[in-house]
Amino acid sequence: MSTAESCTGGLVAHKLTSVPGSSAYFTGSVVAYSNEVKKAQLGVPQETLARHGAVSEETVRLMAEGVRRLLNTDIGVATSGIAGPDGGTPEKPVGTIWLAYADAHQTVARKISYNKTRLLNIEYTTLQVLNLIRQSLPAAVEE
Repeated sequence: MSTAESCTGGLVAHKLTSVPGSSAYFTGSVVAYSNEVKKAQLGVPQETLARHGAVSEETVRLMAEGVRRLLNTDIGVATSGIAGPDGGTPEKPVGTIWLAYADAHQTVARKISYNKTRLLNIEYTTLQVLNLIRQSLPAAVEE
């Protein structure tokens, strides 16, 4: 498993590696806070960022697929959002966050919205990513 994190800044990787024995399933992470890292490391095209923005379903799907390819893992997860307290727009207010899970058979993306403090937005997003992994794993394991 690998992670590509923007708004969570590595917290998902931290939570995964806090579990003893995590080296058996966790390979690494890219903290892709800037669009340059999203493009250069994860392969997100400039056109996608220009058309949809960094905080979008299209971008987060490509981030999850990109980290999976980059680190040669079975599973890649990604986060991108506006944690706050500023940076929001009317179309994408603070607390708008996208997360994605990718494996060989599927890429699943979810949009979540929180109206909390920056730290709570990051913590809650991390919990949602861990839950998305939990929900998606049975399908990946069965095949």
